[in-house]
Amino acid sequence: MRRAVRVIRKGSFAAGGDEDRIILDFDERYRRRAMLFTENRRAVLLNLDEVTHMRDGDALVLTDDSLLLIRAKREPLLEITAPEPVRLIVIAWHLGNRHLPVQFERSALRIRADDVIAQMVRGLGGEVCALSAPFDPEGGAYGHAEAEHARLMDEFA
Repeated sequence: MRRAVRVIRKGSFAAGGDEDRIILDFDERYRRRAMLFTENRRAVLLNLDEVTHMRDGDALVLTDDSLLLIRAKREPLLEITAPEPVRLIVIAWHLGNRHLPVQFERSALRIRADDVIAQMVRGLGGEVCALSAPFDPEGGAYGHAEAEHARLMDEFA
């Protein structure tokens, strides 16, 4: 069985175009060990040294040094906006207080679809729009916070 033993980040390798791909949702992209199946239905054992957050465009290195490209699966999400920035900050605080994973966009927040939370957001003066998109929330203060911070600063610069 093929084994994936390392993750390499998007932009640090040259894809040849003939690599197999794997499409994973957010939870599936935060793993150490799991049985995965590629688009071509090949089984691959993910066997990393530690739990790793894999992002869209990263690649898994297999034991034969071939690459398996990682694609983020579209998931049902809510995009939250507000008429003024301070209201969006208040909403972000309430989401964080509930320990919900949140993806920060330039002028919006994205969370997993949840009717109860959508109702709360509307009650706080926010606007909610359902969409289907890859979900890649902020990693938080523990774990890979420095890499997350650098990624966000590059993204919003």
